[in-house]
Amino acid sequence: LQDMGDHRAARLAYDQGTLEIIMPSDLHEVLNRLLDRIITALTEELDLKIKAYGSTTLEREDLEQGVEPDSCYYIQNADQISTLQLDLRTNPPPDLAVEVDITSSSQRRFTIYQQLQIPEVWQYTQRRGLVFYSLVAGQYVEREVSPTFPQVSSQMLMTFLQMAPGEDDNTVVKSLRRWIRQQSF
Repeated sequence: LQDMGDHRAARLAYDQGTLEIIMPSDLHEVLNRLLDRIITALTEELDLKIKAYGSTTLEREDLEQGVEPDSCYYIQNADQISTLQLDLRTNPPPDLAVEVDITSSSQRRFTIYQQLQIPEVWQYTQRRGLVFYSLVAGQYVEREVSPTFPQVSSQMLMTFLQMAPGEDDNTVVKSLRRWIRQQSF
């Protein structure tokens, strides 16, 4: 990280001696940004607090683990974060991490997320779409609904993601907001 600096396009993951370097594609970034807007809209519409940390480096030197998710968020623990620079030895881990897999799989990073105790990971792949995982007894378990947003299923959010090729991001997010307001949560 010190050699590469903060102004770089590559994302890194470090797992006990193995370094992975990922270069995000345009499709990756479009979907990642749209998921970020969807998560933000969900927190606004459901009146939840949020602190977004984007692709910040999540590391624990004592575990020899580090990863840069596509996006990460504090939602349930947003009140516990009173700093702009995270230290996972003293701060809780983010509540939600997002991985968008277009050219490479994030599956290897799940081991790092387990060690860092990230409670929920959303993974988007072209083959499976959006899949929610929650950490249960030290293992990630696939879930139909998000533990963070139990009002929404991965299938429901996929309907909004599938709008992306023909609609601009604002139209997609407005549609999501309309849908949420029509529900009786």
